[in-house]
Amino acid sequence: MAKKIKASVKMMLQGGAATPAPPVGSSLGQHGVSIMDFCKKFNAATSKRKGETVPVFITIYTDRTFDFILKTPPVSELIRKRANVKKGSSNPGKDVAGVINRTAIEEIAKIKMPDLNAFNMEAAKKIIEGSARSMGLDVVD
Repeated sequence: MAKKIKASVKMMLQGGAATPAPPVGSSLGQHGVSIMDFCKKFNAATSKRKGETVPVFITIYTDRTFDFILKTPPVSELIRKRANVKKGSSNPGKDVAGVINRTAIEEIAKIKMPDLNAFNMEAAKKIIEGSARSMGLDVVD
């Protein structure tokens, strides 16, 4: 028999650096989950992804146990790393924050493909290109 789900929580945490302080403590503590147990398991699972922002979906059950699923880093973070910019343009469409080439777009699309709502690689590349343009980056060949 399957466990009964009590709650689902979405968070974005730094890889390998979860602590019982907020936002982890306040999000999980209200559901009665062992915060230190989550932090130890999360840090062990993301030890090779230090410095990255890791989206995590936590499913909490009525018996106070939990499961979590790790996702790929946000597209904006991957684009910023590949284009070597600190942040996107404050006025996209008018001000250019930097440039990114299509090979970098394709690499990002390969990384993000499991989490994107795309059926093929061409659609995934268009999604990533749109995100880059909305950040104020020029997409070049």
